[in-house]
Amino acid sequence: MAKKDLIIGFLIGIVAACIGAGIFLLLFTDIRSIEGLHFIRQQHLSGKVITLGAIANLICFFVLLKFQKEEMARGVVLATFFLAILTVLL
Repeated sequence: MAKKDLIIGFLIGIVAACIGAGIFLLLFTDIRSIEGLHFIRQQHLSGKVITLGAIANLICFFVLLKFQKEEMARGVVLATFFLAILTVLL
């Protein structure tokens, strides 16, 4: 059961980061199309967008701790580390 909760937490962390990045792009930029995403890749801003999206993981982490889902919260932390490594590689 612990491994299942860890994997679910990891997936929650990745999805939350994607949603967080999408919300950031919609609210704070003029990027609304595929061409805008191409602009992000050309300007090497992908790492910054991923990092800002990972802020949503902080919210998920504390919500999971509030509901006493420690293994899922550990999976969210694992996803955050994965995103940090991905950011460094980009």
